[in-house]
Amino acid sequence: MPFQPVTPEKLSTTVTRQIEKLILQGILRPGERLPSERELSERLAVSRPSLREAISDLSDRGLLTSRAGAGVYVADVLGSAFSDALIQLFANHDEAVFDYLSFRRDMEGLAAERAARLASDTDLAVIGAVFARMEAAHAKRDPSDEAALDAEFHLSIIEASHNVIMLHMMRSMYQLLREGVFYNRQIMFRQKTTRSVLLDQHRAINLALQARDPEGARQAVVDHLGYVEACLADNRKAEAHEAVARQRLEHVGGKG
Repeated sequence: MPFQPVTPEKLSTTVTRQIEKLILQGILRPGERLPSERELSERLAVSRPSLREAISDLSDRGLLTSRAGAGVYVADVLGSAFSDALIQLFANHDEAVFDYLSFRRDMEGLAAERAARLASDTDLAVIGAVFARMEAAHAKRDPSDEAALDAEFHLSIIEASHNVIMLHMMRSMYQLLREGVFYNRQIMFRQKTTRSVLLDQHRAINLALQARDPEGARQAVVDHLGYVEACLADNRKAEAHEAVARQRLEHVGGKG
C-alpha cells in the first residue's frame, strides 16, 4: 500500500517554510531586516533555539544573511539574476534599452490584465495609495520622489498579478533600471510637460485597474510604455544631433 507513517514536523521546519513563503511571495524583500530574535520568536510563538535553527538553515541556503551587530536580513536574491558581463553588455548597447522596454510592455501589460482580474480589494487599495503619493509628489519641483514612485507603482501592479515568477523576474529588471543600466530614469521627469503626460498615463492605468477592466488596464500600460519608448528614442536622436553639431562648431572654430 502507498502509505507512509506521518511524522510531526519540527517547529524549526515550520518556521523555515513560513519565511520561505514570505520571500517567495515578495512580502519580505531583498535587503529587508527581520525583527529581532526576541520579537520574531514571540510573533511566531516558537522558542529561540527553534528560530535560530530555522535562520541557520535559511542562511546556509543563501536566503538570509547575518550582519555583525546589525541583525538578520533577507539576502540579495536578485543580485545574481544577471552576470556582471551581461549587465555590462546591456549598458553598452542601445538596442538593449529598446528590447528592455519591449519586454516590459509585454510583461507589464499581462500583469495589469491579471491584476484587474485577480487582485484583491486590498491589492487595488495599495496601487491606488501609491498613485495618490505620485500625485502629491508631482507638485514638487524636484522630480526624484515622483521617479521613485513610478517604479513602486509598476511593481505594485506586478505584485497584484499574483505570479511569483513574474514578480521576482521583474524586480530584478527594475533593480537594473534603478542602477541606471538601461537609461537614466530622471530623463523622463525633467520636463514639466512630460511629467504631466506621465502622471495622466499612470492615472489611466490606475482607473482601469480600479474598474477591474483587464483589457483597458493592459492597453493603458502598452500606451504608457510606448510613450516612454518614443521619448527615449527622441532623446537618443537629440544626443546624436548635438554630437554632430559640436563637431561642426569645433571644425568652424578651428578655421578661424
